[in-house]
Amino acid sequence: MKPRILITCLCMETGGVEHSLVELLNAFDYDRFDVDLLLFARKGPLLAQLPPQCRLLPEDPRSASLLKPIRQVLLQGHPLLALARLVAKLFVRRRFPVPPNDGDGVTFALLQNYWKNLLPLLPKRKQRYDTVISFQWPHHYAAKKVTARQKLAWVHTDHSRAVLDKAADEAVWACFDQIACVSQGVLERFCLCYPALRDRCFVFENLLNPATLRAKAEAFTPEDMPPLPGGFRLLTVGRYCHAKAFDRAILICRALAARGVKLRWYAIGFGLMEEQLRQSIARFGLEEVFILLGWRENPYPYMKACELYVQPSRYEGKAVTVMEAMTLGKPVVITDFATADAQVRDGVDARIIPQEPPEDAAAAIADLLNAPQEMRSLATAAAAEDHSGFAQLEALYSLLEEERT
Repeated sequence: MKPRILITCLCMETGGVEHSLVELLNAFDYDRFDVDLLLFARKGPLLAQLPPQCRLLPEDPRSASLLKPIRQVLLQGHPLLALARLVAKLFVRRRFPVPPNDGDGVTFALLQNYWKNLLPLLPKRKQRYDTVISFQWPHHYAAKKVTARQKLAWVHTDHSRAVLDKAADEAVWACFDQIACVSQGVLERFCLCYPALRDRCFVFENLLNPATLRAKAEAFTPEDMPPLPGGFRLLTVGRYCHAKAFDRAILICRALAARGVKLRWYAIGFGLMEEQLRQSIARFGLEEVFILLGWRENPYPYMKACELYVQPSRYEGKAVTVMEAMTLGKPVVITDFATADAQVRDGVDARIIPQEPPEDAAAAIADLLNAPQEMRSLATAAAAEDHSGFAQLEALYSLLEEERT
């Protein structure tokens, strides 16, 4: 019999984690493994991209309650779930009465406490597996509710930036035999937080199918991103959230415009910060310069069309969008977040620029835009690299099979 694998993830929205999972599932060798996928909320546009060989399990409404407002959970007849959510929310507000500088920090703490309170209300899975892969933090469910010969957990972000109960989090991580980090930089930052787990960690970078990506990039010409004669079209793709730093991108754009750079900066994404970003754009009079396009099912024609791809993040694991832009042969700029040098080679296939102040970041971008030969050199080097990550798969398969030998 083939080894039986269970993979868990929150949902199939359009974030980097979900895109990474889609790529992994589409690359998986189903002649060697039977794979079940458990989504805690069976929703999101990327559901349509799941391969038919992967068996999508039914949704449990109790776990799906995590993605619904507490009032809706209560009205749907789940008072204990609503209470668990409310208690977690009140606990986090009391422990973190003033939001930290990292505006996403409270989100980590909320999710951690939601899962801690929710877990006793969820039954254990009856099916036994050879391996369970918890692909998205928090990892409580795979750690405590799944019986498997071995357990793997994935790390997609810089955990040193997470505001949460580190001791309680480490106790969950300790339930896993192996911990996959999406870059060496992510591994090092993770081990700063949890040094006792270093010997369980290994690097498994996000996968990417270049042929599929290039085909999607040719699907259409984006009419809402017209050519800008004598100027430059910049693009950023990601969630409208604190970590992705679209608010900083607006300030950099303002500084570029003040330098006389002719540009339009397009932002594809969605998220809770959208209204705040629109207000900032209006306050600085950038309505015709910094353009929020919202969510796009296929952002790759926009990547193909832009003159420069910019990732202004405050922190990252390994940004999938950067890999995609490089694969499409675009010059790329990223800010100097902690794991930046594990993402690109500065001056070879991309440029790493300062995060602060925005004027310094703008100066670095302006210098690059005024150096067309360097732009071409970066793009050529990026396109020549293999960003697929497919070479890692055999090592993963060996790991999944070794418990059966």
